[in-house]
Amino acid sequence: MTGRPAPRVLPPPVRGWLGLMAALAALVVVVLGIRYADDSRPGTVDARVAALVDGAGPPWRHVALAMDFLGEPVGAVTVVVATVTGCLLLRRPRAAVLAVAGVSVAVGTATLLKSLVGRTIHGAGNLSYPSGHTAFATALAVVVALLATGRLGLGRTAATSLVLAAALVAGAAMGWAQVALGAHYPTDVLGGWCTALAVTPATAWLVDRTADRLADRPTGVSPT
Repeated sequence: MTGRPAPRVLPPPVRGWLGLMAALAALVVVVLGIRYADDSRPGTVDARVAALVDGAGPPWRHVALAMDFLGEPVGAVTVVVATVTGCLLLRRPRAAVLAVAGVSVAVGTATLLKSLVGRTIHGAGNLSYPSGHTAFATALAVVVALLATGRLGLGRTAATSLVLAAALVAGAAMGWAQVALGAHYPTDVLGGWCTALAVTPATAWLVDRTADRLADRPTGVSPT
């Protein structure tokens, strides 16, 4: 006797496209990491973009601070708990697991990469590449988009577009806040965005694979 598997968090129509996206995103993370390893100065692109958004005044600074709070421990936990609660209310336990695992893996990977790359901003102790805040926001947006994709039964094109759009909006919003507050260079933000795009689909696949294996296990032993 086997358990009935819950709906998959990574729908088959988007699996191939998101896998390709993850590979390309990982390549960008590596290239930027090599380019800015042990550096503390902004690149040409960093300087041009930062000149447009850095030093935001009221009321935009308050918006940036609010966005930044969502990536801090208290704000992040609050948002993740709310997302998990929503997933459970919608009877999507795999999505609830991914909301925790996907965000944790994205932020954990960003933290590890910061130590490996060694890029700093505003002093030797402020490791900046890639942006963990941006990785967090992007990963969470991908989770919510995957949940919506499964609930709505979207096809490959619509589902992929939804996931990419959600990731872009969330990553751009958090990235803008980080640059406006002077916490990160724009390339740090791009690295954080790509980090989430690289690891979140892989984490979703692992959640599905693990859940499928658990569901296929016998739930009891027949008496002899």
